[in-house]
Amino acid sequence: MSKLSIMAYFEKWFILGVIAGIIAGLAAATFYMLLHLFELLFIERMVGISYPRPIGEGGNPLAFTFHAGRYYLIPLSLSLGGLLSGLIVYIFAPEAEGHGTDAAIRAYHYFQGKIRRIVIPVKIIASAITIGSGGSAGREGPTAQFSAGVGSMLADMLRLSPEDRRRMVAIGIGAGIGSIFKTPIGGALLAAEVLYRRDLEPEVIYPALVASAIGYAIFGSMFGFTPVFGYYYGSFNPLRLPFYGVLGVITGILAIVYVKVFYGINSFFKKMRIPNHFKPMVGAIFASAVALLAPEVLGTGYGWIDLMEYGRINTLYSPFIPALILIILLPFLKILATSFSVGSGGSGGVFAPGLFIGASIGASMGLFFHYLFPSIIPNIAPFVIVGMAAFFGAAGKVPLSVIVMITEMTGSLQLLPGTMIAVAISYLVSGNYTIYKSQVPTRRDSPAHKSEYEMPLLRMIKVGNAKLVDVKVRTDDEVNKALNIMLEQKFLSLPVIDNSGKLIGIIYLNDLRNAKEGELVGKYVIRGIPYVTPNSSLEDAWEIMSRNRSRWVCVVENDKYRGIVTMEDLLAAYKERAPQIMDTNDAKHETN
Repeated sequence: MSKLSIMAYFEKWFILGVIAGIIAGLAAATFYMLLHLFELLFIERMVGISYPRPIGEGGNPLAFTFHAGRYYLIPLSLSLGGLLSGLIVYIFAPEAEGHGTDAAIRAYHYFQGKIRRIVIPVKIIASAITIGSGGSAGREGPTAQFSAGVGSMLADMLRLSPEDRRRMVAIGIGAGIGSIFKTPIGGALLAAEVLYRRDLEPEVIYPALVASAIGYAIFGSMFGFTPVFGYYYGSFNPLRLPFYGVLGVITGILAIVYVKVFYGINSFFKKMRIPNHFKPMVGAIFASAVALLAPEVLGTGYGWIDLMEYGRINTLYSPFIPALILIILLPFLKILATSFSVGSGGSGGVFAPGLFIGASIGASMGLFFHYLFPSIIPNIAPFVIVGMAAFFGAAGKVPLSVIVMITEMTGSLQLLPGTMIAVAISYLVSGNYTIYKSQVPTRRDSPAHKSEYEMPLLRMIKVGNAKLVDVKVRTDDEVNKALNIMLEQKFLSLPVIDNSGKLIGIIYLNDLRNAKEGELVGKYVIRGIPYVTPNSSLEDAWEIMSRNRSRWVCVVENDKYRGIVTMEDLLAAYKERAPQIMDTNDAKHETN
């Protein structure tokens, strides 16, 4: 146990928050530079398209003019990026596919905060290629998973508990997003809110505030502190509140469309009978067809959001669609482009596309209301800003944090009342639909908190009270030896250790059926499996067995493999120790 583990809560998490913030700031900066490098290579040099930049990244929406360049090369750029991303992800770390924030949420709830180390570089490189080549995806997912992954690794290095490892993952999510978006307060709140559909994780707010502040300071020192979309100087007008309410209804409905289309296309690609390595390329080809209709869907779309905010609808470009019709179609085109780019297995986030979708909904509705009531709504900027918050507050089930984030990204304090109304309505209209499918409804529904609500006796009995079975194979053992042990023990899998006695991973019977004579176990090992220690509770062991549908779980102590505890031995220990605990508790009650 490390010294940090026994420190008081606030002292410990101030230190860990500072460390997590440094990680998040450097992760955001690294990804930001990589992304711009690939944008330079693919979009600017290969295709020759002029990418608009938001004010916070040196852009000037008032002076921007679109240049189509070698427009016909868009499919080549996207498909090449999809191919490279797919090969990198599925060769080295298949769990890095898709949008990284959801993977980090899944690790928090179901894997004790464990994220394989290889995911960290794979996610950031693959995502930079996907987005840099024009794929419709966001920066926040890769940065969140990168920061969460390093937080998980750091927790292991510091020998923190599984509970603290989970917190480090949640803090990494919030601090990473808070840094890359330059929204430290919103990022801290997001760390607590994004884990659930209808709840918060209050214990991560304090360290997330520290981490987001540090990450923001590092990232801003390198790339400037100007809000991403500049400052909005308009004033609050209560007469607009009903219009914001209507915007909330529309964004709530389209948030459902976003979720359904994204996971519908994701399901289609999962069923597609081609190697996973090539699915992102196929998705990129479909996305490029959308981009040929409207190049605005390429990349994150931040620059186009700024142009919409400044009312420069005339800068929107399509060789086939007039600008006024294009602004109405853009939300649907961006949904399709994002679903093909990320839902096919490509690597990138879904937050930034959500902001673009919300902004374009707000722009089209703002134009409509402006024509009807020009004195009340003299320009569309408030609707662009409120639309971003309303749409993703509903789609991501993060109403509180997204309100703060959009305010930080635009400096739009005067719009807070209207934003709150629109977000509240869109959140209500969208029901339980969420783009983050790994979110659970509340803390009670999370495996991470099951011990707080269920099976108190299983929590009180330790794995060390159960019988351990010393069964394993080594990486340099032949496959035949593993098969013989499996048949003898009637196991469908076995733990694998190295020559120093350290747990490496697991092998499965199904994977060994077609193995050749003389092949070694190391070729078939799957790494990064969850395990328990002698001080873990029987509930921890039972939870892992249930999740993995296994009869056993590995026991590790001081980084050394000690054996496995089976379901039968777990039940035997429970039957032996539970009556003793109950008798002790009864005696305490009688004494009291």
